[in-house]
This record gives sequence, structure tokens and C-alpha cells, in this order.
Amino acid sequence: MLPSKIIDYLRGLMLVFVFATFSYYLSELPQIKHLGFSPIVIGVLIGMLYGNVVPDSFAHFGKSGIVFSMKFLLRTAIIFYGFRITFQNIALVGLSGLIVSAFMVASTFIIGNILGKKVFKIDPELALLIASGSAVCGAAAVLATESTFKAGHHKAVIAVGTVVLFGTISMFLYPALYQLGALDLDLNSYGVYIGGSIHEVAQVVVAGNSVSESSAASGVIVKMTRVMMLAPLLLISGLVLLKKKPVDGENKKPVLIPYFVLGFILVAIINSIGIIPSTIVQPINTIDTFLLTMAMCALGIQTHISRFKEAGTKPILLALVLFAWLLFGGYIITKIATTYC
Repeated sequence: MLPSKIIDYLRGLMLVFVFATFSYYLSELPQIKHLGFSPIVIGVLIGMLYGNVVPDSFAHFGKSGIVFSMKFLLRTAIIFYGFRITFQNIALVGLSGLIVSAFMVASTFIIGNILGKKVFKIDPELALLIASGSAVCGAAAVLATESTFKAGHHKAVIAVGTVVLFGTISMFLYPALYQLGALDLDLNSYGVYIGGSIHEVAQVVVAGNSVSESSAASGVIVKMTRVMMLAPLLLISGLVLLKKKPVDGENKKPVLIPYFVLGFILVAIINSIGIIPSTIVQPINTIDTFLLTMAMCALGIQTHISRFKEAGTKPILLALVLFAWLLFGGYIITKIATTYC
């Protein structure tokens, strides 16, 4: 007979596996796929529904496996996320696309952290998560940042909620503005604009295809250069925080350069060399998305609505300001970069 701890692991893993499978199924339905909701986002919603509805007597059911999914599976998925990018993407987007990506990632991340701490006075770790999710690649960036800085899973879910909200608005608003003639951009420049300023890859695809396939193609390439900047962003942030002394006698462990970020970089290098054929990379990416979905389901299960009430409206206001910056600041930098570069 198996030890009770192993049984608990298996129960938790089976639970998040079933939820992730259902999330994947829902994401492939035409009605939901059209809206651009990834299985990762659906997973956290299903997890939260379960975690907040089931009786307290089930609260510890499979907890070991759920925590394992939140930590080990998440970090493994982040490593293999590197298979989604190649350094050749930099050449494909050209100088203008690279400038837009680098400027928007750096400026959004800095603005988010400064406003969060100084103006909105919210938890610094929550501000960090919202800033990274808005700056880089939505939910995946939030998860990677939380796992790096151990900010707390309930903060990660709040941050994911904000980037999903404004990312969803973006994928409908941007095409509408273009169709109304409010954006003085050609199709390629529009692709650079959405890739440099919309939160999630899936949302970029929807916003691009709503205008043209060429816009979607250039948008995704620019978006993936933003994804490439996730690892350097986490490394630099970690090194900066290592130099800071604990505040008010806190006994927090110093932030180290996490192994999974280094693994992400290594995998991206391997993928850039091209030694692994695309016929293998594609199923790896599918498995990776499924692992991320399992991690998000586990994250949702461990998050209670009361945490959102405690956080208040300030996180949403911060995300709203960052959304406005991505919308207007992204347009200005895209116009400058595509005109003069």
C-alpha cells in the first residue's frame, strides 16, 4: 500500500490534471477561441471556482500535489517556454520593432513599480507582478516573476486578473481604433504596435487577424521579442534586490538568480541553433502550455476571493494606468520608430 503522502500527491496531481484538460477543451471551443482566452487563463478561473466553492472539509484534499504543481511544474514549464522563441526573431522584426519592444518593456516595468509603491502605495511585490505582466507577456510573466521573487500565489492571481482584464479589452479596442481610422499606421506598423503593447500572445493574434494576417504575423514576432526580454528582466531585478538590505528586521531570503530562468535562456539558445526539428518543438510547446495550465489551476485552487477584497481597487487602478501607457505610449513610440528607423 502506498504511503499517505504519496497518495495525497497523486490526488492533487490528478485534480489539477483533470482541471487542466477541461481548460484545454474549453479553450478550443470556437466561441472561446475567438475571444482569445488561453487555457492558462481558463485554468486559473476553474481553479478559483473550485477553491472557493468546495466545503472546508475538502480544503486539504490533494494539497501536496497542488503545491507541487504550483512550484515544480510551473518552473519546469517556464524552462521549456524558451522553445517558443529564437534569437533570429530580432532580425525579423528589424530595428523599429526591437526599439518598440525594448522601450515598452523597460518603461512599463519601471513605471509600474514606481507608481505602485509611491502613488498607489500597494504591496511592492504585487506592484512588481502587475508591472511584469503588463510589460512582458501577461500571465506567463506574472507566474515567472512570482516564482522568482516568491511574492505569494494570491498576489499572482490578482496580478493575472488585471492583465487578463485589460489585455482582453486591448484585443477588441485596437482593431476598432484602426478600423475607425484613429491610428495613422500601415498594416506592418500596426502589427509592430500591437506586438509591442498588448499583454498576451493570443490577444495579439486576435487583434492582428481582425485587421489582416500580415499584421498578425508581424505582431506575433514583435511580441516574442518582448517574451525574450523576460529572462534579462528577472535577472537584473534579482541582482538589484540582492543588494538591498531587509527592511524592518525582515528575515526574508535574498532573491537569487533562479535556475529556471537560466534554463529558459539555455533552451532559447538551443532552439535558436536549430538542432531540434520543428516537428518535435511543436508538441513540446503543447505540453508546455498544458503544464502552465496545470500550474494555473493549482494557483487558482489556493486563492480565495477574500484576498481580492483585501487588495481593494488599487491594483486595478495601477493596471489601468499601465494599460493607458501601453495604448498611448506604445502608439507614440511606434510612430517614431517606424518613421525614423
